[in-house]
Amino acid sequence: MSADGRPHVVLGLCSFTHDSAAALLVDGALAGFVEEERLSAVKHTRAYPARAVEWLLGRAGITADEVTEVAYNFHPLRYLDALPSVLPLLASAEGRQRALPRAAGFAKVAARTLRRTIGLGMMFPYARVRSFQHHRTHQMYAFAASGWDRAALLVVDSLGETQTTTVAVGRQDDPGRPGVRTLRALHDPASLGYVYGAVTEHLGWRRGDEEGTVMALAAFGDPARFRSLFTCAVPVTATGFTLDSAYFLPRVLSSTYARLSARFAAETCPPRDPREPVEQVHRDLAAALQERTETVMLHLARLAVARTGIRRLCLGGGVATNCVAVGRIIEAGIADEVFVPPAPGDAGTAIGAALIAHVEAGARPVTGVAGTCYLGPSFPDPALDLSAWPGLTELPIPGDPAGFLAEQLASGRIVGLFQGGVEAGPRALGNRSILASPLNPGVVERLNATVKFREPFRPFAPMIPAELAGEYFTLGQAAPYMSMASKVTDLARERIGAVVHANGTARLQTVTKDANPFVHTLLHAFAARTGVPVLINTSLNVKGRPICGTPAMALECLASSGLDALLLEGRWITK
Repeated sequence: MSADGRPHVVLGLCSFTHDSAAALLVDGALAGFVEEERLSAVKHTRAYPARAVEWLLGRAGITADEVTEVAYNFHPLRYLDALPSVLPLLASAEGRQRALPRAAGFAKVAARTLRRTIGLGMMFPYARVRSFQHHRTHQMYAFAASGWDRAALLVVDSLGETQTTTVAVGRQDDPGRPGVRTLRALHDPASLGYVYGAVTEHLGWRRGDEEGTVMALAAFGDPARFRSLFTCAVPVTATGFTLDSAYFLPRVLSSTYARLSARFAAETCPPRDPREPVEQVHRDLAAALQERTETVMLHLARLAVARTGIRRLCLGGGVATNCVAVGRIIEAGIADEVFVPPAPGDAGTAIGAALIAHVEAGARPVTGVAGTCYLGPSFPDPALDLSAWPGLTELPIPGDPAGFLAEQLASGRIVGLFQGGVEAGPRALGNRSILASPLNPGVVERLNATVKFREPFRPFAPMIPAELAGEYFTLGQAAPYMSMASKVTDLARERIGAVVHANGTARLQTVTKDANPFVHTLLHAFAARTGVPVLINTSLNVKGRPICGTPAMALECLASSGLDALLLEGRWITK
């Protein structure tokens, strides 16, 4: 409660950059979180999350005038910290061409961010608007979501004001009052996210969207071909890593400036047009990039554990979505346990910003953050009007829905599942999923070609009851948010080879009865029919579109893809 007895209401925002999202804390309780794309159907939207905010306020039964604080996930003045980094560029002819545009770009973004925060104040006239350093919001969210009382924190992304990598310590001296403190920071141009995005674009995929495609492609390449190049271009140091500007040009905050040098292209391959076929050189370049990313991430994880003296590690930032690198950290035994929150990218910083504002206000303890991922809108009894999709039909479900769906999947159907609240983060975790049996011959090919409309080399993730995971996967810890790649057992290779990628791993999701009762029951029902407690789980969308957050989006996905049917809040929709 505020001093005047009113609830302490904090609206956390990620907006105006990419992956816009909003979170709401009411007296410390997380009332909800949703990414704007799940409601607007515009993937990675940078627009102000108007639909998300409207839903949050409506759900809590409050108005904009009742918001106490608005917490924003970037600090405008911190962008000016980049200005001194311009001076070394003046020493070379090539650097001088970028020095002034770099300085002007960071100054421009600082001014633009300041204007945006002023605009937020006008939208919420009775709220205090606060801006927080970007990496701090990542740290706070990752730590609070873990539920641990203390942890080492490692955030790695492309750019947060000027920071690109931070090591921090998280402590919860009092229950529900998480705190984070940065111990070490690397600044631009030393950016692992910048490197991965630049090479993703060079290989013909969209930077900031399709890095996962490159990670998948890497399994088919030979990293030795370009290993020495990446070792030179991204050398590790005692405090982290650096970049060689001979390969990765200094960042200018404008898309008109290249990120890679002519030398990089000369020593690897020309930029690939997205319409061109994928050649072996592209596979090998992806493999070398992924290998170097894993090497650097392992190095940073060791530094984080050594610097903090804590053997529980939380990861955040865009690079933390690289599930293969996360799996390597776990496999190496660097920490006793590794945690990645459900929304490790920028969207999740809306929660982190709100948490910082609430904790610093000295208000009630935080609740509802740890162990939760189904935080968005739900539609428990939607009124379905199928007139916009004349090819769709609603049919009654005989018996219990979980048993019925298990039977459909066992018979070879590919089915969308829409239930409960929208998941936080980039992975579908059983509430907005496409499910299929891993036992069906050609299921991966069919999913990629006719349902998802994506590259044939892309793998699919398995979901399994947590209590049975050790029979099929060697990860050795919970993976509730599909953020970790695990090696597999001989039983998995024998029975569910469809979900084992070319590198011998699978990005699994472990499901507990408490976290998702329906999916947990479904997996056991499927096992009763097939002997295998594993289903393929991929997001309810097609390539280029966001995960379906609303019934209308889900029905459109069914109508326009190769899905056989959709189980929408217990209602069976088929073609």
